[in-house]
Amino acid sequence: MYNFDKKIARADTASVKYDMREEIFGKADVLPMWVADMDFETPECIRKAVLERAAHPIYGYSIMTDAYFDAFMEWVNRRHDWKIQKEWIVFSPGIVTAINAAVFAFTEPGDSVIVQPPVYFPFFDAVKNNGRKQLANQLLYLDNTYKIDFDDLTKKAKEARLILLSSPHNPVSRCWSEDELKRIGKICLENDVLILSDEIHADLTLPGYKHIPMASLSPELAEVTITCMAPSKTFNVAGLFTSQIVIKNTSLREKFKKSMDTFHLIHGNIFGMIASEAGYRHGDAWLDALRAYLLRNFNLVDQFFKSELPQLTLVKPEATFLAWIDYSKTGISDKKMQKKMVEEASLGLNPGRIFGSGGSSFMRMNLGTPRSVVLEALERMKCIRF
Repeated sequence: MYNFDKKIARADTASVKYDMREEIFGKADVLPMWVADMDFETPECIRKAVLERAAHPIYGYSIMTDAYFDAFMEWVNRRHDWKIQKEWIVFSPGIVTAINAAVFAFTEPGDSVIVQPPVYFPFFDAVKNNGRKQLANQLLYLDNTYKIDFDDLTKKAKEARLILLSSPHNPVSRCWSEDELKRIGKICLENDVLILSDEIHADLTLPGYKHIPMASLSPELAEVTITCMAPSKTFNVAGLFTSQIVIKNTSLREKFKKSMDTFHLIHGNIFGMIASEAGYRHGDAWLDALRAYLLRNFNLVDQFFKSELPQLTLVKPEATFLAWIDYSKTGISDKKMQKKMVEEASLGLNPGRIFGSGGSSFMRMNLGTPRSVVLEALERMKCIRF
């Protein structure tokens, strides 16, 4: 019904992933499997809706419609068992924008902000660039998966004002369990720590796993959580810059809106709104088919490593389309491994070190691409002299 095997030429389309290869990797012909957008066609329901609106000859200033808000509210209720209200939702052009605005709004210079590395690297920038102090609650790599160091989190929470939570976690592919989220929440409530929960990958749990919004766990947590969601990863529409920030607490919401409005970032874009509404209303079947396809891609990588490249290990995947690969058994340094990937295999992957402490000896590989491309990448890896 959905052809995820279809290969689509993306070069020369102003694509970050394809048209910045030479700038990022020093070679224009690497197979790009780095930046987190997918090579699959955006769902037809979205493309049709955008084209219909584009047929109107005027693209003037636009408002966020009730239909847009309703579609998102119904989606999170249907997919994540979370009932929210329209007034809780604030527009942001992107999650990274929202993270920076939240750090600016809810903390003061010198305040401590908790991050959980290895983690999406803009978290570090949001803390540093706003003049805040970073506290690293290092994730524990045990038995081919990651766990939270709750003893350390308890200590760090005593001096922190805010935690930046990646849920599901990028890049380690964890879908945090209800018990883990409740323990995080309890520590934060006891220490008056606000929670910014980046849930941009919420819709991309692999079959067998279920995302739980932090704010849905209790009325108390709903009052201290800023939830960041978006259709960008879900439906491959990152270029339309539309995100939903859900803040129940009126005081926190007004502070956040003031921070956003300071830089005039509070207004949406017509095509992002149209795309979001269409995806949230009609994208369920496409998304479920995508999740099943991604699982098969992960399984392909896992089986290939075990049979052909035992020096590499796929960390157990639970969510996202991003594979977290452990190459510590090779004994190769990060710098040398990156060079080998580019020069010997012509592959463009994210080096794990950019995700902070704990990222050394890992790399992130984007599996949101046709299976033939994944297989080509794996065959190229066999060319590397480990």
